[in-house]
Amino acid sequence: MPGSLTISHHESAATLDRADAARLATVLADLAYLLETPGEHRISDDQLATLCEDRTPDRAELSHWARTLSSHLKERP
Repeated sequence: MPGSLTISHHESAATLDRADAARLATVLADLAYLLETPGEHRISDDQLATLCEDRTPDRAELSHWARTLSSHLKERP
């Protein structure tokens, strides 16, 4: 992945190459699954709190965000 992500304080967009965008889409879809699934493979509340940093953990919101972004990345040419 080095070199495929470009973020600048002068620009509002970040750019990923196609392969990294596909990989990120898969990771985000997997994250959403682990947030939603019941049972032993579910992300714990402590892990969720870590993922949300200083914000109040919201499992449904994070899952929705991850699924939406994953879909968006998969739809891009």
